[in-house]
Amino acid sequence: MRVTTGTWLMLVGGIHSAIGLVLFQSRTASALPEVLRPFAQGADHVDVKTVESEATLREFLAALLSYQPAWMTALYGVRAVFVRLLGMRQHGVPRPQHLRPEDIPMTPGGAALFFTVRHAEEEHVWVVSAKDQHLDATLAVVVEPRPGGGPRRRFHVVTLVHYRNWAGPVYFNVIRPFHHLVVGGMARRAARAQEG
Repeated sequence: MRVTTGTWLMLVGGIHSAIGLVLFQSRTASALPEVLRPFAQGADHVDVKTVESEATLREFLAALLSYQPAWMTALYGVRAVFVRLLGMRQHGVPRPQHLRPEDIPMTPGGAALFFTVRHAEEEHVWVVSAKDQHLDATLAVVVEPRPGGGPRRRFHVVTLVHYRNWAGPVYFNVIRPFHHLVVGGMARRAARAQEG
C-alpha cells in the first residue's frame, strides 16, 4: 500500500483528534478574551490551558518559560531531525534557562527566549510571538480573577498558530500531541511558582 501525503495527514489528524480530546481545551477565536482577538484573526489552531495559582503574572511567566525537564530537551532533539526532513532550518536545541520575575520583558519588541513581546499589561495579559518560515506562533497568558474572589486567580495559557506554507500543517500536525504535553506541563509548573 502506498501512503500519500494526504493519507499521512489524515492519519496524523485522526490520531491527534483521538488524543487531543483528552489533552487540551480548544476554543475558537471568538471565544477568546477581547485583547487576544486581533492576534487570533485567521488562526489555523487555537488552544487554551487553564490553571489556578496565587502567583503574580511575572512569577507565573518566569516559571512557565524556565520549565524544561530532560524529556522536553529530548523532544527538541527529535524535532531537530524532523525539521531537517522537511527542509526547514533548525536553530539548535534550546538550553534550559532559569528566569526570574524581573527578567520578564513587558515592553513590545522585547525578547523573551526566542519570542518577541507583542503586547503586555501588568497583572492582566502577556502576548509574545515567534515567526518561522513555515508558521507563526503566538503564546499568550491572560490572568482573570477567580469567581468568588480570593488570592487564587485563573491563568489562561493560549497558543495561536498561523500556517505560512504547506510545511506548516505537516509540521504542526506531527508535533501537536507533544505540543499539548509540553505546554500543559509548562502551565502546571508555572501554577506552582509560589510553592518554591
